[in-house]
Amino acid sequence: LKRHKKQSIIINCNPETVSTDYDISDRLYFENLSFETVADIYEFESAHSLIVSVGGQRPNNLAKKLSKAGFKLLGTSANDIDRAEDRNKFSALLDKLNIAQPKWESFSNISDAEKFAQKAGYPVLVRPSYVLSGSAMSVCYNQNQLKDFVSKAAGLGPEHAVTISKYVENAKELEFDAVAQKGRLIIYAISEHVENAGVHSGDATIVYPTQRIYASTEFQLEQIAKKIARELKVTGPFNIQFLVKDNRPSVIEVNLRASRTFPLLSKALDANFPEMAVDAFFGQAKKYDYEYPARVVVKSPQFSFARLSGADPVLRVEMASTGEVAAFGKTYDEALLKSILSANTFDFEKKSVLLSLGGEINKVKFLEAANILSHLKYKIFATDTTAQFLKQQGIECSAVKKASESSPNVLDIIQSKQVAFVVNLSQPPSRIEESRAKRHITDGFRIRRAVVDNQIPLFTDLHLSRAFIKALANYGLKDLEIKSYAEYFID
Repeated sequence: LKRHKKQSIIINCNPETVSTDYDISDRLYFENLSFETVADIYEFESAHSLIVSVGGQRPNNLAKKLSKAGFKLLGTSANDIDRAEDRNKFSALLDKLNIAQPKWESFSNISDAEKFAQKAGYPVLVRPSYVLSGSAMSVCYNQNQLKDFVSKAAGLGPEHAVTISKYVENAKELEFDAVAQKGRLIIYAISEHVENAGVHSGDATIVYPTQRIYASTEFQLEQIAKKIARELKVTGPFNIQFLVKDNRPSVIEVNLRASRTFPLLSKALDANFPEMAVDAFFGQAKKYDYEYPARVVVKSPQFSFARLSGADPVLRVEMASTGEVAAFGKTYDEALLKSILSANTFDFEKKSVLLSLGGEINKVKFLEAANILSHLKYKIFATDTTAQFLKQQGIECSAVKKASESSPNVLDIIQSKQVAFVVNLSQPPSRIEESRAKRHITDGFRIRRAVVDNQIPLFTDLHLSRAFIKALANYGLKDLEIKSYAEYFID
C-alpha cells in the first residue's frame, strides 16, 4: 500500500491471515469491527478505500452493506462476494459452470430435513445458517443424531434454516489458495490435508506440495479454479476447498478472501501472496513464474484440551485448535516429524506405545504401522480386541484391561507415563453405541482424557498416526536437519 501511495483501512478480525508486520502508524486497524465503526474510521481518516479480504469471514459479511453505503472496496466486488457467500447463488453458479459439488439443501423444518438425509444417504453434514466457519457444525450418521443435533444445537425454524449436505466419507480434502487479477490467476498453490475430509482446516495437518494426489487431479483443480475466478471476476486473494474421491474433485466452498493457509504458502513458495494481492487491487500484478519446490512444508495444529476439563480430544468438523506450527524438510517424512515434534512433547527414551484401535477397519488399516513399530523395537501395549488382533497377525504386544475394568488397567499405563505416545482410533457411532454413550462415559473417552491430562502425545486420526509412524522408521532425531529458512531456497 505504501508503494502504491494509498491509505487504505484493512478490516481484519483474523490477524493470522496477514504475513507482513504492520503498525498503527500505517493507519491499518486490526479490530473486531461493526459497520458503524468501520464507517466512522473511514470518514475520520478520509481513507482512499477499504480492504475486506484479509480478515476472515466477518469483513466479507460487511462487504455488501459497505458497498451500498458508497465506500470503496479494493478487490473483488461486493456483488461477486455475495454470489460466493450465498449458498443458493453459489450452487447455481457451479451448476452453470458444470462443476461438481456435494448434494445439499437448506431446510426450515425437521420433516423435510429427514427426507433429504434419507434420500442422500447418511452420514450428512449439518450446518446452521447463522454461524461462521466450522462453528456448530456436526456430522450425523443416523436419523436419531440428526433429530438430536437439530433440536439442541441448530435451532431450526423459519428464521434459522440449516444446510444439510451429503458427507463424503474417505475423501481427501485440498486447499487451493490463489491471487487473481480481473479473473485471471496470478499465483496459486495446492495444499493437502493429511487427515481425510471431515476435519476442520484449522485442526488439520496440512502439507505442501501435495503427496497423495495425481498431477492430473491437480490439473483439474487448476481448471476449475480458473473457471470460478473468471466467472466471479476475482481480484485479490481467494481460497477454494476441494473434496477429491477416486480422483474426481468437487467444490465444498469458495472464500473470496485470504485463508489460514495463505501465510503458510507464502513461506512455502517464498512468494509474498499479500503483496501480489495489493498489486492486483491496483491492476499491477504480474503472473508468478511457478517452479515445483524441492522442499516440503508441513503445518501441525496445537490444542489446549488439557486446559478444558471434560472436553473430548477428537478432531471433528468444528475447529478446536488454539495454535499451529510449521516446519520445512527435504522430504515429507522429515517435515512431518519436525512439525509434529514442535507441536508436542515426546519422550523418546521410552520406546513404548499404547494402541487402542476401534473397529475392524481401523485395525486392518493400521496393521502396516503396527508392524513398523514392532520392527523399531517399540514395546506395544494394546487394549483387549486390539491385542487379540495384533497377536493373530504375529505382532508381539502386552494386553491391558479396559479403563472400566479393575486395576491394573489401561489408565494405570497412561498415568504412570509408561508410553511415549498413544494411538486411539474410534469408529463412527452407530445407534447402539450412541445409546450406550448416553448411559455412561465410554472407555475411549476415558483413555483420551487421561492421555491429554498427563501431557502425552495423542493421535486420534488413522492417516496422521500412520504417516507419523512411517516417518519414525525413516528418520531419527539426529537425522533431522536444522537449517535456516533461507537455506531451503538456495539452489
